[in-house]
Amino acid sequence: MSGERRFTVQGTNNSFTCANCGSEVHPLQNGSVRNHCPACLHSLHVDVMPGDRACDCHGVMEPVDVDQSGKKGWVIVHRCRKCGFTGRNRAALDDPGQPDSWDALIAISSRRRA
Repeated sequence: MSGERRFTVQGTNNSFTCANCGSEVHPLQNGSVRNHCPACLHSLHVDVMPGDRACDCHGVMEPVDVDQSGKKGWVIVHRCRKCGFTGRNRAALDDPGQPDSWDALIAISSRRRA
């Protein structure tokens, strides 16, 4: 299984302050672990495997693209400003407490098409 990415449940679903825009980000209410800001969609490069919080980089992950997947819904593509790592995270559009911003998703999608 070496080299294969898999989901782990070691992450914690805690509040945090966005390193990019300063928004106060609350935990997801559906039991999943939130890994990006719902306002600006930026993240931090903290995982080696999804949810493990084992990465030492801690660079800001910029949302550079969005994809629509029939199975996962909207997926945000992030690229680390510090090391260049690219990762994908499912958008949390249906979170009742603090859903991801449709406007931010549309803006990212529009940049791709421009």
